[in-house]
Amino acid sequence: MPNNQRPVVIVMIEDDGGHARLIEKNVRRAGVNNEIRHFVDGTSALAFLQSSEASAAGPLLILLDLNLPDMTGIDILGVIKKHERLKRAPVVVLTTTDDKVEIQRCYDLGCNVYITKPVDYDTFATAIRQLGLFISVMQVPDA
Repeated sequence: MPNNQRPVVIVMIEDDGGHARLIEKNVRRAGVNNEIRHFVDGTSALAFLQSSEASAAGPLLILLDLNLPDMTGIDILGVIKKHERLKRAPVVVLTTTDDKVEIQRCYDLGCNVYITKPVDYDTFATAIRQLGLFISVMQVPDA
């Protein structure tokens, strides 16, 4: 890894505190120690993502819940993928929706991975652990 390569910052946009803790715990368990910035709504997440603080942070990986209190994850994904600096950031959608149309919309808008949150805790934990392993080997382009 070149010295100038900055560590990836994980931006988690998830309004459910229990899910957020589960995601963080399993990402850590997979050996990923990157900084995780947690936002509970789309407004604050987009404010951060479009800020100079985010552009100084280095490459970003975005974990995005679709069902947020103030806007949909689809709306956020649309903004991210139209944004000059953010459009190359990998986006992992985590949601309880397994609607095929919604899934296709996410891929059409440019999400990289779509994970349905099963009600079953162990299945969800396994999916997040696999996500953690994926993050640990993924090369995220610097904008």
